[in-house]
Amino acid sequence: MSKRLESKHKIDRRLGVNLWGQAKSPINRREYGPGQHGQRRKKPSDYGNQLMAKQKLKGYYGNIGERQFRRYYDEASRRKGDTSENMIELLERRLDTVIYRMKFVPTVFAARQFVSHGHVKVNGHRVTIPSFSVKDGDIIELRDKVKELAVVLIAVDSGERDVPDYIDVDHKGMKGTFVRGPKLPDVPYPVQMEPHLVVEFYSR
Repeated sequence: MSKRLESKHKIDRRLGVNLWGQAKSPINRREYGPGQHGQRRKKPSDYGNQLMAKQKLKGYYGNIGERQFRRYYDEASRRKGDTSENMIELLERRLDTVIYRMKFVPTVFAARQFVSHGHVKVNGHRVTIPSFSVKDGDIIELRDKVKELAVVLIAVDSGERDVPDYIDVDHKGMKGTFVRGPKLPDVPYPVQMEPHLVVEFYSR
């Protein structure tokens, strides 16, 4: 089994943060790591801070594999502008991330599964690749057979999170438009992300 299918609650416990801002996170009850030594705290090194920043960002997007995550850094560093901002934009353009942002599914893991199972169309064409990069103006919608699924309707009605400004959504029609690539302050992370530390980690 792939490590990316690891329980989201285990990721929360390991990182010591409520990564997705969910009410059921175990961090809401115990703000320390799992295991016998979970309550020990020591000041992390610069490397430790960079590693933690990378693990948080990688975990947030569904525990992306290390090789693929490194490719996002490489692509971000090749582009003009701030590498950390570029990296956030690339991650937010992932199709599974967009489906999650539109509130069509409750978690990023469910979003990946939805795309992989062929439940999502981009500009009228079915796409089954979760990492598919959405462009400005692309129209994303759910296929008719899943629009009335309970998991979708519950996610749409959830008050745990809001749809960000860079995405326009019609929840009645179960479709939306990716308006533009976001900057870091535009992205509604429940916890503080430090992509500049991720850049420092990979550029060592």
